[in-house]
Amino acid sequence: MGLRPSTDNAPHDDHGRATHAAARPLAGIRIIDLTRVVSGPFATMHLGDLGADVVKIEEPVHGDDSRAFGPPFVEGESAYFLSVNRNKRSCAIDLKHETGRKLLLDLVETADVVIENFRPGTMQRLGLDLATLRQRNPQLIYCAISGFGSQGPDAQRPGYDLIVQGEAGVMDITGEPGGQPTKVGTSIADMIAGLFAVQGILSALYERAQTGVARRVEISMLDALASLLTFNAGIYFATGLSPSRRGNEHPTISPYETFQASDGWLNLGVANDKFWRLFCDVTGAKALFDDERFVTAPLRVKHRQALKPLVTDILRGNTRSHWVDKLGAAGVPCGLIRTVGEVCEAPQLTQRGMIVSMPHPVAGEVKNITSPVRLDDQPLNPVLAPPMLGQHTREILGAVLGLSGDAIDALNAQGTVRDLLTPAAQD
Repeated sequence: MGLRPSTDNAPHDDHGRATHAAARPLAGIRIIDLTRVVSGPFATMHLGDLGADVVKIEEPVHGDDSRAFGPPFVEGESAYFLSVNRNKRSCAIDLKHETGRKLLLDLVETADVVIENFRPGTMQRLGLDLATLRQRNPQLIYCAISGFGSQGPDAQRPGYDLIVQGEAGVMDITGEPGGQPTKVGTSIADMIAGLFAVQGILSALYERAQTGVARRVEISMLDALASLLTFNAGIYFATGLSPSRRGNEHPTISPYETFQASDGWLNLGVANDKFWRLFCDVTGAKALFDDERFVTAPLRVKHRQALKPLVTDILRGNTRSHWVDKLGAAGVPCGLIRTVGEVCEAPQLTQRGMIVSMPHPVAGEVKNITSPVRLDDQPLNPVLAPPMLGQHTREILGAVLGLSGDAIDALNAQGTVRDLLTPAAQD
């Protein structure tokens, strides 16, 4: 499929700032996005969902590293990239060129926030450290995301999700007892770092509006993920003992775990004695209810190893949908173990507008799971599809910086920028 004219119909003000929709709380805020791969792009995508004008600065030849992550690709566009880059405009500038650096500094003058996820020290080497940026824009909020933070013995280690999951203790408490440590099935270290970056940036924007003080926000992936240990860390602090892997068992509730029905897996959450009575009523398990070993919640935990196979035998006698329907109707917490495909088609998500479709210049209709934030019971529907590399370079350099078409053509010919719509950029 060949290139088509941009489908970007989002409104812009007189300074080229995307306004998105009037009801969006961050409308009028401009983010200069120097991030790539997951943690930073996940953060800026959510800021874009909230209405910020996110200008994604990309290296002109290859762009964001994740543009090459695949398969799968859709008409040459990485599904990975498409999943975390909606509501952004791509401006391709080579920051290693002096002219490119000057363009970036000019853009910084128009911005509220700069966010980057380079290894500590990279911005200084590019001549774009915070002091330099603040000379051009004293009110600039700066956010840095890295794997291990800017201080400490691990500051220069690269921050990859798998490595951080291990270093943060999450893998040691995930997996079957006696089995190997297991990572979470999504890039949770990257994503939780991105969400904390959003929280830090929003806090800094609020403080600046109240006091005029512009903050530097720093997020370490290790710090972010370790903060989720909560009660697991609490167990260690209280006892001096590290929690061990328990699979899907709960340490203080039973049966509260995963069971196999006749056609698949489901989760059962019998969290108290009331639910235990209801479970036994629905399943007809009078013998279980009368068994002295299982009369109270603490006893069911004590005798977990005897109880689990008995519950398993019951649930294997019918389908997972049968049990979810029957137990759910009685008020017993339970749910399916859904595949990703089943989740993406689930009525509970589709009817709430959580699955969105956006027109893309070459990839056709791009679908995402959108932001869970709802304002006045309305979802934050996306305005811009994930951009192609350099899709908005001409638009941004022209409308924001006031460069003429000839000047942009010259920069494109030099390789300082990439303008998607010019022949030089397509070669």
